[in-house]
Amino acid sequence: MAFIQPVIVVTWCLIIVHLCIHITNALAPSFYTQYQQHRSCPAGILDHDHRLSSMSAVITSSSSSSSYCRCFKLFSTPQDKDIQSDYNSNSCYTRRDHLTKSISFLTMPSLLAASLELAHAPTAANAFDNKISNKYDDRPKRRGPQPKDLGVSVRKDVVGEEYIGLKPCGSSPNCFCSTDNVLDDPEHSIPSWTYPKQLTTSQAFQQLNDEIERYVPGQGNIDGGGFKIIAADTEKGYIYVQFESLKNGYIDDVEFAYIPSLGENDVQLRSSSRIGYLDFGVNSKRINYMAEKMRSLGWKAPGVEYQTHKGYFLENQVA
Repeated sequence: MAFIQPVIVVTWCLIIVHLCIHITNALAPSFYTQYQQHRSCPAGILDHDHRLSSMSAVITSSSSSSSYCRCFKLFSTPQDKDIQSDYNSNSCYTRRDHLTKSISFLTMPSLLAASLELAHAPTAANAFDNKISNKYDDRPKRRGPQPKDLGVSVRKDVVGEEYIGLKPCGSSPNCFCSTDNVLDDPEHSIPSWTYPKQLTTSQAFQQLNDEIERYVPGQGNIDGGGFKIIAADTEKGYIYVQFESLKNGYIDDVEFAYIPSLGENDVQLRSSSRIGYLDFGVNSKRINYMAEKMRSLGWKAPGVEYQTHKGYFLENQVA
């Protein structure tokens, strides 16, 4: 109950902010006049939200008026669906229009529903059984929602071409995925793993599953909150695992998948944080630990190296 009260206070603060924005839009029609006095600006990139996903935008100016236009390209969060229709119709709108659309999903009922969801968020009792300590059980956990588009699916790259792969990484340096194109996204792309030719896909994924079950929570000072294999189908070649940090309860989603079109003996992998911007090296440490275990079984399993991912190591201050 001590946790529920602050959540309700924060929720009502959000409601007040929401109302103030609408009042501002109604009473201050020239709110963005200062931006509309310029007729040109260089092309740029709009990072929608480091914690959600990457949404690119080209910022241009209208040749027929002085108002700015934003033509969005990629839409990877639910609240962007309304904006996508504007892009498809080649229309542009002002910054004020964009602000109004961006906050339209924050209605009073949704805010109240969010407060109830937070109030009933998982507690320490829902933690994984193999966590290394109960020391931080009294801390509120920030597990974050499970992504709805995990698994092998039809994806679109940055130019809109379709491909079969795992969920692509966003812009944050807290994710790696072997099905992300190395030319499009070198900072997040990693090589797939290759199992020995004498193994069938089922045998290879059984080996992988066995090694995951032997994973040591707390290795490298990560994943002290334990882990759990959520889904495992060795026949089809797919494993989904959740790992949890000890203190704050951050959940990372890890997937391994066999996609025939990407390699006869290849296993695709993805390791990503749900929330936050940096991961302080957690995903790279986890991948490198598992890669070493699989190499000992004869697999070709490259890890995450400084030479190929300097930006990640520098931003996360990983030695």
